[in-house]
Amino acid sequence: MTAVSEPARGAKTQLILTAKKGGVTTLTMNMPKRLNGWTDKMMAAMKEALAVAARDDETKAVILTGADPYYCAGVNLGGTLRMEHPKELHAMIVEHNQALFDTFLDFPKPILVAANGPAIGASVTSATLCDGIIASEKATFSTPFAALGVCPEGCSSVLFAQLMGERAAQRMLGKEGWKPTAAEALEAGLVQWTASHEDLMDEAQRIAQQWADEGAERRFRGSSDRAELKAVNARESIQIADSFLGAPFLKSQFEFLWSKKKRGPAAMFLSLWLTRPLWSRLL
Repeated sequence: MTAVSEPARGAKTQLILTAKKGGVTTLTMNMPKRLNGWTDKMMAAMKEALAVAARDDETKAVILTGADPYYCAGVNLGGTLRMEHPKELHAMIVEHNQALFDTFLDFPKPILVAANGPAIGASVTSATLCDGIIASEKATFSTPFAALGVCPEGCSSVLFAQLMGERAAQRMLGKEGWKPTAAEALEAGLVQWTASHEDLMDEAQRIAQQWADEGAERRFRGSSDRAELKAVNARESIQIADSFLGAPFLKSQFEFLWSKKKRGPAAMFLSLWLTRPLWSRLL
């Protein structure tokens, strides 16, 4: 018997569960044993599900949520980076990072994130690119970029300050690594609504249903429009690729993955870190 970490057959339909009600399509990230982390397969499934919802005339609004206990643990870096020529690896990181957040920026219909549990990294920043966020009392929001030795992404270098003010933005994005609870995120302006865990999806349906009934159009939070945010995303994607190929990030990823006994991915980051003085000349 062979154990697999993700469904081998019908993966895209199993990784994202789809439900429709009253013009609202709910997409549920369904890999709870891996905390709904964004592996290559999960991101592909999510992009496909959003593309289907965008084309569906019956869908007027979308809710994105996760299977308990997490909303999403963010991008699984150990499972997405590959050993390649440095220039090709840099270009791949830029392309993938930009495409991930452009998926949210280009989505044409109102989209509501229902954060049912902890959200980390890209799952937080992408949520702020949606029309709204409702959080259960079990949700927390973490963007540990400084601790990882990387720059902000998902337009957070601009949008966080617009939503929360400069001080709160720096608390989350900087070395303090503030991880607000749902109540703290509401007070700061990161999220717009909170609900009990039991009532979360009913409240999310009510909000999204209202958007659908009113014929609401896609809108962006903060003072930036789609074009401005896409320009920020393009700029940040280059910066994030620079960060990912920097020594601090490679070392931190090796240490983290080794501590989790993920020997294969850890060895890849160790090799990249130790040989960086040689291959960095090829960038």
